[in-house]
Amino acid sequence: MSILSSIIKITAKSAKRLGRGYGSGKGGHTSSRGQKGQGSRTGSKVPLWFEGGALPLSKRIPMWRGKGRFKSLQTTAELTFNDLNKIELSDITIDSLKLNKIIDKRFKKAKVICKGKLSKKVNLKGIVVSAAAKKEIEALGGRIED
Repeated sequence: MSILSSIIKITAKSAKRLGRGYGSGKGGHTSSRGQKGQGSRTGSKVPLWFEGGALPLSKRIPMWRGKGRFKSLQTTAELTFNDLNKIELSDITIDSLKLNKIIDKRFKKAKVICKGKLSKKVNLKGIVVSAAAKKEIEALGGRIED
């Protein structure tokens, strides 16, 4: 075995440069740009989504941007006992929940479900309550009014 074959390469072969003549190994004439058109010209930067001036796909099919943009929030807010504990009032209505930012202002109704631990006596007005939550509220001395 000769010494020349054991020598480590220290130079890398340079990449073929596009469109630098026939001698470059990759070029000459159109050099992989096709014949004519926008993409063959110098400095052409066409966005990936561009469709030659046609109406873009995102506008042709507007529902792809989100069907939910027309849908309002769910009509009923779900409340837990932890949410009721955050309010310092004893008489709770939907308006007081909205003012204290417990529920979003777009909600029309609210329902209390039995989740968490209720730590105080509350009186609910105009709020629907589940059967298990009603037991706990009344056990603490609270009232539920329609």
